[in-house]
Amino acid sequence: MKKVLLLIFFNFLSTLLFAQRNSDSLAYQLQRKKINSMLAARTAKFSQYDESLTKHTGIFGFQTKKDIRRSNDILMDIVKTDNDIYRELKILLEYRTFQQKQVQTQSKETESTTLGYMSTINRQRAQLDALRAELDKQEQQAEKTKNTLMLVIIALSLVALIALFGRRRSANVKRGGGKRR
Repeated sequence: MKKVLLLIFFNFLSTLLFAQRNSDSLAYQLQRKKINSMLAARTAKFSQYDESLTKHTGIFGFQTKKDIRRSNDILMDIVKTDNDIYRELKILLEYRTFQQKQVQTQSKETESTTLGYMSTINRQRAQLDALRAELDKQEQQAEKTKNTLMLVIIALSLVALIALFGRRRSANVKRGGGKRR
């Protein structure tokens, strides 16, 4: 049950992270489109400005105040558009910086998690090796104890047999059942 809950939790977490990345990328793409459209509008305004500079509606083909004002208004509009473009470019660069920092943070988190796992694995391996060495030592001690007990049992059995044969012999000798030379 715990494994199922953990699996559901990790799936939910990965879905959230993927959705965040997607929304960040979507915002970045929308910002790029916005800047591109502003650049296209600026290009059109510059064409208007260039055209207004060539218009001469005055006497003898000179520019009038109205022509100059119109050109200046278009130029001011271009400057405002440029300022807006700079502002939007700054936002776009902030998106990019944010994404780079996010990738770096995720990379560091992954690296620290991996190092943590590796440390845990190494610690578990060391504990396992220590336990195996302890088990081998205990098995050797048990084998030595078993061998010692077997030797003691054999020695006691021999002593008991010798004592038993010694009693029978001495009992046979006392009865006179023993052979004499």
